[in-house]
Amino acid sequence: MDNGFYAMLSRMKLIKRWALMRNSLSENISEHSLEVSIITHALAIISNCRLGNHLNAERAAAIAIYHDATEIITGDMPTPVKYFNEDIQDAYKKVEQAATKKLLSMLPEDIRGCYEPMFTPKDEDAYLWRLVKAADKLSALIKCIEERKAGNSEFINAEASITAILRQLNLPEVEIFMDEFLPAYEKSLDELS
Repeated sequence: MDNGFYAMLSRMKLIKRWALMRNSLSENISEHSLEVSIITHALAIISNCRLGNHLNAERAAAIAIYHDATEIITGDMPTPVKYFNEDIQDAYKKVEQAATKKLLSMLPEDIRGCYEPMFTPKDEDAYLWRLVKAADKLSALIKCIEERKAGNSEFINAEASITAILRQLNLPEVEIFMDEFLPAYEKSLDELS
């Protein structure tokens, strides 16, 4: 029996992001997934502590760990291409579904069911998935900030666009994160210390 699931996941570090952009700092989906997991966990904690919700922050972080895992098979499709039109979006969704099936098939059957909800949204986790999507956008915004700080103007339009998208999500957790925690990403190490 070939249980290659974890070995495939280890290849996340080989998939580069932002292929159509000139990058000062390269980023792979392994690094990105860790950042999205940290931010998703933070959003769930904010939701619980500040908004009186009772979300499972650890489950939210676990979902975020795997949110881009299918890109091991599909590669990182640049956003302008992925969302160019409905036909491409539909085709890409089918490719992602096939990649999900392939990855899950690499697990023994007795534990496969534990991973399926990390790849395929369940109704009871719908809000957690919204937070993962928001954290994904926040991670992209942080990348734009880092690139701008490094003197790379390539990401300026993306930064404005992503900021607008985040404000339109109408998620109070995101607003709190952006207002209270995002400004620190503008600081140097000395300023943070």
